[in-house]
Amino acid sequence: MTKLKTFYSALFFLTVILKAQAFQIGTTVITYSDPARSNRSIQTEIYYPAATAGSNVAVSAGTFPIIVFGHGFMMAWSAYQNIWEDLVPQGYIVIFPTTEGSISPNHANFGADLAFLVTKLQSESANNASSPFFNHINSKSAIMGHSMGAGSAFLAAKNNTAITTMITLAAANTTPSSITAAQNVTVPNLVFSGANDCVAPAPANQVKMYDSLASACKTYISIKGGAHCEFANSNTNCSFGQSTCSPAPTITRTQQQDAVSDFLKLWLEYYLKENCNAWNVFNDSLALSTRITHNQSCSISNPLINQSGAVLNSTAASTYQWYLNGSPISGATSQNYTATQSGIYYVQVTYINNCPYPSNSINITATGIMISSFTNGLKIYPNPAINSITVDFSTKTDVQVNVKCVNIAGQVIFENSMAAQANEDRSHTFFISDMKPGVYFVEVSSKDFRYTGKIIKQ
Repeated sequence: MTKLKTFYSALFFLTVILKAQAFQIGTTVITYSDPARSNRSIQTEIYYPAATAGSNVAVSAGTFPIIVFGHGFMMAWSAYQNIWEDLVPQGYIVIFPTTEGSISPNHANFGADLAFLVTKLQSESANNASSPFFNHINSKSAIMGHSMGAGSAFLAAKNNTAITTMITLAAANTTPSSITAAQNVTVPNLVFSGANDCVAPAPANQVKMYDSLASACKTYISIKGGAHCEFANSNTNCSFGQSTCSPAPTITRTQQQDAVSDFLKLWLEYYLKENCNAWNVFNDSLALSTRITHNQSCSISNPLINQSGAVLNSTAASTYQWYLNGSPISGATSQNYTATQSGIYYVQVTYINNCPYPSNSINITATGIMISSFTNGLKIYPNPAINSITVDFSTKTDVQVNVKCVNIAGQVIFENSMAAQANEDRSHTFFISDMKPGVYFVEVSSKDFRYTGKIIKQ
């Protein structure tokens, strides 16, 4: 019943995406020049959200993420009509460089073209009032591609933190090697393959690229029965190459493209539009879909916090905000937080975008925290201990401090009282070699604070 409910939730979410903000498709052709490469000319086909369909019509109001797409070997940009017709109505600007279409393409140049167009279009939006995209492009971007273009996307994304994410379809290894470049690609990555791809077989291409990726979050999707050319619309050159090898596809082009579309849109919704629920639906769909097999390595999850005395520690994330009794704690934005009063604590983190992920909660009582008297904290070490333990502390005011050790039966093993002056570092060592091995409790207290910590005598 749970899986069925999740399936219908995912189906509903996809339906909402499909119906939301259905833009018309505008198109234009612009040739850009890259001054860093001797003014290399890059003719570019651009498809964008518009109020009315047509060539050189006005861009719809608002700002949109951009997706720069690299075509396959000997394949024209027009073979990817399925891509722009799927994504532009959902509010994405899709950009196709038409370079390197010859029988002897330069993969390094093509990868550089893909990377250049991301920064160029974003710069046009920010700085060029005469550009049709002035104030219409936001900071989110993706590099995408098919076959040779997908392999070149790895070259474009190498050591490139200017892009938000990368998606590849049946990536073919390039020269220089996409597999090697993947070792320096850190942005979130979605790698698609066809299980029946005989042109760029997954084990020698997409699997090696996926395994080499340095991305903190990466997902590999293999479409059952899918082939190389079916990621695009029918193309003579690709179809001829595919007809000379086996296995052949066992699903239709429409079935393969539908599978890609369902996962691709969810991925883009999360990474380029910060639709937080899309990530949950994406992962539910991975688990439930019978159309694919998959692999994933990803650190995006609800964080876990643990307690060590008064110190709370969170698992790693990008940003942190600690809460006490449901309210944010001012200035508490580090991975660790030292509690100063009783209450229920948790942390909320983010990763690649602003989507929040709350942790488990920990209820801290006065016996497990340090109150306002301490300035530099309290340390009891070593733990476990053999011959001695040392207590270090510093207080804000002149105060009498008592240190007591009791066993698990509540019997006092040793106790000592000492005067502490304000902001003075104090340290006292207790010798415990005569104590029996086991668990003990050390209490440090004064008139306005108390801390109890557990130690182990070996």
